[in-house]
Amino acid sequence: MADTTMKVLLVVNAPRSGPGRLVEWLREEGLEVTELPGRSAPATPAGYAAVVLLGGAFLPDADTYAPWLPAQRDLARGCVADGVPLLGICLGAQVLALATGGEVKGAHGRPERGSCTVVRRPEAAHDPLLAGLPDVFPVIQNHRDQITALPPGAVHLAQSANCPVQAFRMGEHAWGVQFHPEVGAERLADWDEAALADTGLDVAALRTAATAAEPEARRAARRLVANFATAVRARRAVHGGRVD
Repeated sequence: MADTTMKVLLVVNAPRSGPGRLVEWLREEGLEVTELPGRSAPATPAGYAAVVLLGGAFLPDADTYAPWLPAQRDLARGCVADGVPLLGICLGAQVLALATGGEVKGAHGRPERGSCTVVRRPEAAHDPLLAGLPDVFPVIQNHRDQITALPPGAVHLAQSANCPVQAFRMGEHAWGVQFHPEVGAERLADWDEAALADTGLDVAALRTAATAAEPEARRAARRLVANFATAVRARRAVHGGRVD
């Protein structure tokens, strides 16, 4: 009998970069979530209807620091090759980009912290992940590394003033987003004020701005997750309940 359970593998690359509200939202969409730490994630998507790669404060080729990254890059390539829906978030987006021929640079450009504005590009008009989102919407950011060159064949979907690659698609069902749909303004409560003050950032101001933008940011993030779930269900329908 075919397995019709829609199992989503959610890979946690760093304890401080957890899934946030993703688990609740994915379950609301009828998906079953399996969380694994990065070190335990498989090198292929076999047995899963979809994969989500979360963030972490290191580069996607920091293999000495995080020795599971080669397998994770294989996992991303396997999703693209097999058409398994993949959502890469922050580091996860960088893993997808690097694994498929793109370029990522550390400490590149201006860091993005707190609530930032993302702009959909014209290429996003018919993209399944960003369908129905506003042309301009707020998101939570926390990165200093950037995707500086997209992989061959990638579709560039969104950008911001300080980070040109905010969202992209590889193939039909693999997406990377530099921003954090899984967290809301409350995540900033955990930020180290003293450490960020040393970099010239006013954490109190960042928290105030993120709280003000939270209703709009939450709506956009929830729509994005619903769109991803729709892509998972659509692929499962086409494959007749098979798990590759």
